[in-house]
Amino acid sequence: MHAPTDERLSPLARMVRSEAFPGILLVACAALAIVMANSPWAAAWEHFWHTSIALSFGDQTIAKSAAHWISDGLMVLFFFFVGLEIKHEVLDGHLQSFRQAALPVAAAIGGMAVPAGIYAATIHWHDAPSAAAGWGIPMATDIAFALGVLALLGRRVPVALKVFLASLAVADDLGAVLVIAIFYTDEIAWQYLGFGGLVLLASVVSNRLGVRKTWPYVVYGLVLWATFLQSGVHATIAGVALALTIPARRQLDESEFTIRGRALLAEFDRIADPDPLTSPGQLALVRRLQQHAQDVQAPLQRMVQGLHPLVAHFIVPVFALANAGVDVSRGFDEAATQPAAHGVFLGLLLGKPIGILVATWLCVKLLRAPLPAGVGWGHVHGVAWIAGIGFTMSLFIDSLAFADQPTNFEASKVAILVASALAGCIGFAILRTTPALATESVPTVKEN
Repeated sequence: MHAPTDERLSPLARMVRSEAFPGILLVACAALAIVMANSPWAAAWEHFWHTSIALSFGDQTIAKSAAHWISDGLMVLFFFFVGLEIKHEVLDGHLQSFRQAALPVAAAIGGMAVPAGIYAATIHWHDAPSAAAGWGIPMATDIAFALGVLALLGRRVPVALKVFLASLAVADDLGAVLVIAIFYTDEIAWQYLGFGGLVLLASVVSNRLGVRKTWPYVVYGLVLWATFLQSGVHATIAGVALALTIPARRQLDESEFTIRGRALLAEFDRIADPDPLTSPGQLALVRRLQQHAQDVQAPLQRMVQGLHPLVAHFIVPVFALANAGVDVSRGFDEAATQPAAHGVFLGLLLGKPIGILVATWLCVKLLRAPLPAGVGWGHVHGVAWIAGIGFTMSLFIDSLAFADQPTNFEASKVAILVASALAGCIGFAILRTTPALATESVPTVKEN
């Protein structure tokens, strides 16, 4: 989904197009948020994110702070993008068959279950039932940060390892979405939820009827978002639900596209005009060729390609600006004393690598699932630590779990930032010193 590097581009343009850039941008925005939260302008920074913004639809008015609009608005697009990637991976990617999906899905399950278990055990040990809602915080992996760390390692890591981590993170995202939908939903307004269900049904019917234009699905999405805002189910779930209804099949196959394209180009050459301006006949042919170029791409592909720069370079960084800021002096003191922070820290930093390593080993041992080509256990070890970078999704779940508990919210935020930084550094160091395998294939398990 990333454009190949073009040597004719400027160094800045090549950096922006690189796989590492979203992670670097995310780090920069998180750092800026922390600096501002500890600067003389901290009060103004905080006030800015709590500025009320209202939307009116006739007699209906929805008023939220800027930070809430980011969580309930921009993050809906983020989750829509996540839903598109999940659907792509299940239909045509590395999760489409049991053999391909077994290893990353098992690793994702282990990487969610063990951190949640460690968090629950920590809260039980401290006898802090008020912090019990935070068990979902250490379950998540931040795919942008994680892949950014791998990109910084360049050719030191095999390509198959990046595919493994991406597949693991997609399965992890699916688990996080289910957790949010089931366990972090307030009281449900069934009339709004029912209307949202009808909108989803209309999107499914449009898909089945062969509608391949994107604008009807944009309309469905806006209506669905508005209904979910009032339903009690978090609006981000609307993004994922709509994504699963987007057509993943194209209107025109490659051979038909090639035949039509050559015919149009031949006609374009036939009516060539020496005038420097394109003739009306040529313009009509160009528009038809553009339409064919659109028809040969599934709506899901077009949306993923169109949304990726917006999500990676704007939505997620803005979310970091709004949510990563923390008063260091107060935040660290709170994190040192709050059981919720202890559970999040241990869950991300220890639970993630333990869960992923154990689940991967069991999958290889019991199911005979092969490790990816060129990937050894040293690589899996490093990736297991990198998966402990929770950041975006962890911060999001933190805002849901402790919406009414500011002390636990701030303390958990500090734990997320520190654990993610340590996990990323440890994983980077492990992979940097892990030698490449001598062969491209990796034996699975010795036969008894």
